[in-house]
Amino acid sequence: MSVRLSSRLARLLNLVPYFIANPGISAADAAAELGVTTKQLMEDLNQLWMCGLPGYGPGDLIDLSFSEESIQVTFSAGIDRPLRLTSTEATALLIALRSLVEMPGMVDPTAAHRAIAKIEQAAGVAAPTSGPADDDAPEESPAVATVRGALARGRALDLTYYSASRDVVSMRTVDPVRIVLVDEHSYLQAWCRSAEGVRLFRLDRIDAATERAEPSTPPERAVGGDEALDLFHDDPSLPVARLLVRPDHIWILDYYPMVRVLDHADGSVEVTMRFATLDWMSRLAIGLGSGVTVLGPDELVGAVTERSRAALAAYRQAREAADEH
Repeated sequence: MSVRLSSRLARLLNLVPYFIANPGISAADAAAELGVTTKQLMEDLNQLWMCGLPGYGPGDLIDLSFSEESIQVTFSAGIDRPLRLTSTEATALLIALRSLVEMPGMVDPTAAHRAIAKIEQAAGVAAPTSGPADDDAPEESPAVATVRGALARGRALDLTYYSASRDVVSMRTVDPVRIVLVDEHSYLQAWCRSAEGVRLFRLDRIDAATERAEPSTPPERAVGGDEALDLFHDDPSLPVARLLVRPDHIWILDYYPMVRVLDHADGSVEVTMRFATLDWMSRLAIGLGSGVTVLGPDELVGAVTERSRAALAAYRQAREAADEH
């Protein structure tokens, strides 16, 4: 499922219990609390008209009475009904909760551990503990806790962030939007004031975070859309590497922001990849070994060749020193 569809599904599932708990709330107030635009909220409410129980006829579908002044749920289709878990469902939920706890910033770990304990107590022996004891769970880093707190309070942040693609540590002032899960990693989606655009900051690469006194004020388009949820959106200001990838190394396309441009009969593929610094890209190419051949640009070919020769020379010296002893 795409990030856009999964994020909207999560919003839709949360709307019914939210409006049951807040009957008559205005669209503007609800949108502000839910972190979406009023336009997006009204679109989600219209989508709920088509959701409900099997049969999908009158009396089955969710029913609402809503305008921009007031929103009320008149029929919940059972979403507010107490949930009774089977042992299989309880076990699956425990596994999911423990997985979320291991992903920085996705949930409050203390609350998650309390929920795990309650589910295990309710499920009894039918759903045995599926992970390490709560006492052994890793503590949340101060930086991640600060990010979650600032997001909850609607405050801007100062970040010290390591960018793997640029191989640099930078200072950023950002306006947080939300925390998202992309490709099994958790990210802070935020408006970066220096880049003047929406960026994703991987939470385990945030070295330090300081909450500012001023409110988070991202532009409306940053809040309402899924801008920058593609991790490797093209930056035309960066140079482009051209690489030939051997058939047994095609797997690297799943791990690096590479664009497939040509398939060869022998199964190898030519790809392009933008990079920030020549030093970082040449180190990456050397690290991938014989599975990747650098085709261009010329300065990258030269840098890789020079590094390769230096590595071979160092190896020969080490071997000669070992032979002498």
